[in-house]
Amino acid sequence: MKIFCVGRNYGEHAKELGNAVPENPVIFSKPDTALLKNNDPFYLPDFSNDVHHEIELVIKICKTGKKIEEQFANNYFNEIGLGIDFTARDLQSQLKAKGLPWELAKGFDGSAPLGNFISVNSSLVENGINFSLKKNGTIVQQGNSNEMIFSFAKIVAFVSNYFTLKVGDLIYTGTPAGVSKVSIDDKLEGFIETELMLTCEVK
Repeated sequence: MKIFCVGRNYGEHAKELGNAVPENPVIFSKPDTALLKNNDPFYLPDFSNDVHHEIELVIKICKTGKKIEEQFANNYFNEIGLGIDFTARDLQSQLKAKGLPWELAKGFDGSAPLGNFISVNSSLVENGINFSLKKNGTIVQQGNSNEMIFSFAKIVAFVSNYFTLKVGDLIYTGTPAGVSKVSIDDKLEGFIETELMLTCEVK
């Protein structure tokens, strides 16, 4: 099982971090040890003083594919869930300044909480999926899949040009604006539309 993530896939989020809007999807990966399931708590790592929450829609691949054409890409997933891409922002900034990969800041243990999934069809995808994150009861991030710079289909097609996608692979599809630092005792709640999909307490 592989975990792919898309960076800078919402224009306002790219702007809030001072990044240019990309011409192609920005892809990075996380190891399976990054997954945090069953609403387990997230423990702040000791190597960062500035871990940010990034709420994201997550697509789960349902059949194997390589070099998938964009027009057929929506056939390769039938469930969408919600996840958090925790990012050690201070460490990421240091790595970026040196031109180094982001994995230490993005792929550390527990950095990818994953909630429940819902079944999707083409009409739901076309109409757009609303999602949001509450921190301690206050909405801090909200977005709609139609605001993505690169659509689900575009992402699946792009990734499959480089990696064979297999059943169960996950793709975190990017975060909207509103990312911020998390602290001990914060409670994060992720929603698709009005349905609670994910809870994560910071320890």
